[in-house]
Amino acid sequence: MRGAVTIGTYPRGTALAVRKTVLSVESCAMSANDALDKLDRAILRCLQVNGRETYDVIGEQVGLSPSAVLRRVKRLEDSGVIDRYVALVKPEAVGLGLTAYLNVRLEKHTESHKRNPMDLFRASVQTWPEVVECASLTGEMDYLLRVVVADMAHYSRFIMDTLLKHPSVQDCKTSFVLDRVKATTAVPV
Repeated sequence: MRGAVTIGTYPRGTALAVRKTVLSVESCAMSANDALDKLDRAILRCLQVNGRETYDVIGEQVGLSPSAVLRRVKRLEDSGVIDRYVALVKPEAVGLGLTAYLNVRLEKHTESHKRNPMDLFRASVQTWPEVVECASLTGEMDYLLRVVVADMAHYSRFIMDTLLKHPSVQDCKTSFVLDRVKATTAVPV
């Protein structure tokens, strides 16, 4: 476990790990390999299918009492394994029918700003509502953005008026989604 220290055990000698940079136990992350047993994983699978499922139903599915499920879910929340609960909105249902993936390359140095171009870009991305996901990449391009917009006119405005006017952006390449073959928020636990 790189960058982690053992701070306690739960249950049956399973180590609970936290990163050295974490300041409080409440926000620490459990090491998935060390702290999650098969019941925790079963609970997580149930919650990923339906985050509003009752503890009674989850308990029936995993073979635990509702109170035992509640204790485990609370521990998973407190340790940061469960990040948050959200409503998943279908973009098309709210008038956002076009999804695009943009590969973005940044200028390596900029004279107009004393801040690093990547820091400037990262801060700006947080303010652009069209960008629903941003990942830093290895290779030729620096970032991959997933952008959700109403239509091609909306996309064009975003590219021309926002992205390409950003001082750190050197180049971008776009691919449009024709069909979603698989879309899930569930991780394989």
